[in-house]
Amino acid sequence: MAGAAPTTAFGQVVIGPPGSGKTTYCLGMSEFLRAVGRRVAVVNLDPANEGLPYECAVDVGELVGLADVMDALRLGPNGGLLYCMEYLEANLDWLRAKLNPLRGHYFLFDCPGQVELCTHHGALRSIFSQMAQWDLRLTAVHLVDSHYCTDPAKFISVLCTSLATMLHVELPHVNLLSKMDLIEHYGKLAFNLDYYTEVLDLSYLLDHLASDPFFRHYRRLNEKLVQLIEDYSLVSFIPLNIQDKESIQRVLQAVDKANGYCFGVQEQRSLEAMMSAAMGADFHFSSTLGIQEKYLTPSDSSVEQEAMQL
Repeated sequence: MAGAAPTTAFGQVVIGPPGSGKTTYCLGMSEFLRAVGRRVAVVNLDPANEGLPYECAVDVGELVGLADVMDALRLGPNGGLLYCMEYLEANLDWLRAKLNPLRGHYFLFDCPGQVELCTHHGALRSIFSQMAQWDLRLTAVHLVDSHYCTDPAKFISVLCTSLATMLHVELPHVNLLSKMDLIEHYGKLAFNLDYYTEVLDLSYLLDHLASDPFFRHYRRLNEKLVQLIEDYSLVSFIPLNIQDKESIQRVLQAVDKANGYCFGVQEQRSLEAMMSAAMGADFHFSSTLGIQEKYLTPSDSSVEQEAMQL
């Protein structure tokens, strides 16, 4: 029918630990998308999110409130959030009725920060699966703080969490290192940035951990964790500074490629961009070297010299 809204919709589900910058990402990404001409609808799925900085098209707080659940069922914040997601899962007709008038918009879903929701609890995965049946093509955008790269033990734990999330959520997936402007706030990187974004040979991290008397006793455990991560070979990261337009554009290109938006009819695509997405190449290749020079303090010694010192 002429003038009807397109049935297929695209969007991002923004997930990650508490404080990783999910709400700030939704604000920055929504502003960028509007600037490039897309109609955007931001959906808040976090009942604990108060004082939202963005214009919210749908708010789960209208269906269920975290404070009310905690008071009525005598639950803590974590248990209350799990119940809220289970309640939303049982009342998906409400969400569908809210989303239907917004067909033709690009969706950003701001999700709760409880890690267990994305690693082993089934409610959020069930919600995503149901939305896919409504012809919503979604990409999971998983944010983690970039400063974890400065601590080898924390970086390994981030890799494990990211891998578990990718396997559990079952959506096209993009991992982001958020707050790149603060990456060296808690210490310096042991290696170049591309070592962390591409998740290169993790045996070097084990050597760094072995120099710590505490982690020396857990070397075999760390070796098994590293082996598991490398066996799957799924995890990689894109650096993100939400204040940098080039950084947001780089993320958006990866997301559009993951959920198929770049093949859609909403925007005219050049042959170069189509071939880039289809073949996995990037004709306008931008190395992480430029990002490293922008946000990281130059080191006096090279990576090879540091490896030799180990």
